Amino acid sequence: MIRKTIALFLWALILTSPTFAQRPKVGLVLGGGGAKGAAEVGALKVIEQAGIPIDYIAGTSIGAIVGGLYAAGYSAQQLDSMFCQQEWLSMLTDRNSQYSGEPYATANGVTYIFGFPVMDQNSHAFGVLRGGRVEQTLDSMLAYHGDQVEFENLKTPFACVAAEMRTAQEVVLTEGTVPQAIRASMAIPGIFKPIRINGRQLVDGGMVNNLPVDVVRQMGADIVIAIDLQQSKPKKRKPIDHSVWSLADTFGVGGLAEWIVSRPDINKYYDNCAKADIYINPPLPDYEASSFGNEKMAAMIVIGEEAAKKQWPQLMQLKERLGR
Repeated sequence: MIRKTIALFLWALILTSPTFAQRPKVGLVLGGGGAKGAAEVGALKVIEQAGIPIDYIAGTSIGAIVGGLYAAGYSAQQLDSMFCQQEWLSMLTDRNSQYSGEPYATANGVTYIFGFPVMDQNSHAFGVLRGGRVEQTLDSMLAYHGDQVEFENLKTPFACVAAEMRTAQEVVLTEGTVPQAIRASMAIPGIFKPIRINGRQLVDGGMVNNLPVDVVRQMGADIVIAIDLQQSKPKKRKPIDHSVWSLADTFGVGGLAEWIVSRPDINKYYDNCAKADIYINPPLPDYEASSFGNEKMAAMIVIGEEAAKKQWPQLMQLKERLGR
């Protein structure tokens, strides 16, 4: 009896020790912001230096690109090199180098101006750019880093946010092909053609949830680190009676019309900012979503690092809480 009591006591000590006790789960949220996503890479370098483990990742638009690659196992330093060396303009615009020296060219139903596709007669979807090269690049990068092309094979659970084009409803993608999901999450309406997934036409998730803290919470995160690229803070909007949009609903665009006027994403943005435990907002007033280029990328990475270092005391407190 005494031996059993001692054995149970020792087992209880083992289970409650820092090594065996279940630690809180950490979620990483990466907001949208085009080229400014380079600052997220800089912030990730500091989070890695702090020794913070990441259990769940959620991202929108450029945050989906960074998050998807990070979930596949790319380190922050590898992402640093990729961001500074990638030919972003050619990748994002599907530029065809074969026609880059010609003012005007047409091939296979696609019209090019100096190699940039401006019209595609094969597609009636709204948007100038097809974004095929983005998907191909991500596919090759994920495949190169292992069998990571499908969500289920990622090293870290990952979710990215898109929006259904006609209803402006949020769609959280957590299964299927990762490059296709990321391509949907970054399909800026009017610029990139929407992506069809499971019968839905999906566009950039930034129009519904640009900082998906709530998504990573739903995935199971107890503690959330959010990297927000938003610079000018929008004003909150008052909810509008949905009955006003009954006529628009009859044409199947009621949700989109209501979104344009009421902008429910703004209130969600503020709610998500408040729900983040560690909030990193790199100051990027001199940069735009289109500020692609190696020198600009390198500068924004440094700004992201500096912004994250200001949260170093909080990161150290988190590290202690995690028992690392």
